[in-house]
Amino acid sequence: MEALRHGDPLRVGSYIALARLDAEPETTAAERRFVVRSADGDGRTLLARLPRPDTDPTRWAIEAEGARRLSIPGFLAVDEVGGGAAELPWCTAPYVPALSLPAALRAHGGPLPGPVVRALGAALARTLATAHAQGVAHAGLSPAAVLLTTDGPRLSCFGAVRAAAPDGGQRSGLPGLDSGSLAPEQAAGGRPRPPGDVYALGAVLAYAATGHTVPERDELPAFLREPVTACLSRDPARRPQAHQLLAHPDPAGPMPLPAPVVVALARQSAGVLAAELPVPASRTTL
Repeated sequence: MEALRHGDPLRVGSYIALARLDAEPETTAAERRFVVRSADGDGRTLLARLPRPDTDPTRWAIEAEGARRLSIPGFLAVDEVGGGAAELPWCTAPYVPALSLPAALRAHGGPLPGPVVRALGAALARTLATAHAQGVAHAGLSPAAVLLTTDGPRLSCFGAVRAAAPDGGQRSGLPGLDSGSLAPEQAAGGRPRPPGDVYALGAVLAYAATGHTVPERDELPAFLREPVTACLSRDPARRPQAHQLLAHPDPAGPMPLPAPVVVALARQSAGVLAAELPVPASRTTL
């Protein structure tokens, strides 16, 4: 969690912004995420998300509304969508302490341990398999889209690829899209489909295990070499389906997290509990 900076909103709809969820280095995140609190005295704390300044707000709002209509375990829920002609679109979700995957690696001081990566892969594959069985492509998976909580990962940035540019338009190099997680067919303007999510999953697991999304095969731990290489195939037809990546039974209990990540989550939680609503109320809302 980071202090608000110049240009950040003090209000998101009727909610008062307390802090950024992400640090400045999250340059590849497809959205801006803020911890906000209701101003009506009930003390509700939420996670609010807004489009980046360089993202088409109309396309972003369409994806936010689409996410609100979904109920897929592992997707970050969308409870409310707001905004209009006078303000940027926004959406909210219940707040729980969460670190993006890049923040978790920073807290840990490097790539995550093998058991954590294995459990993360199983959880994300299960989420994607559920979505794909319902005909839904997440189309926004990247390291910055993965939020780690004590109850498991949550996927943010739903529809980021669709929001970045319409089908048929080049998406390579567009802001908010992580080039290492973007399937070649989507970069070239293809319609986002489940194989693109599988490509992104391979990149995310490579990042969790090595610190970057396009490692050499020998950099990957042995248990990841075959599945990640298959996921990152340039030919969508050669990639496995998400449910095929669930060959092993899930580990018992919640996903294990390294101690430094748990400490970072606890500090974030304490900071949010201690945060007081800012006094100034004259700045323009978003």
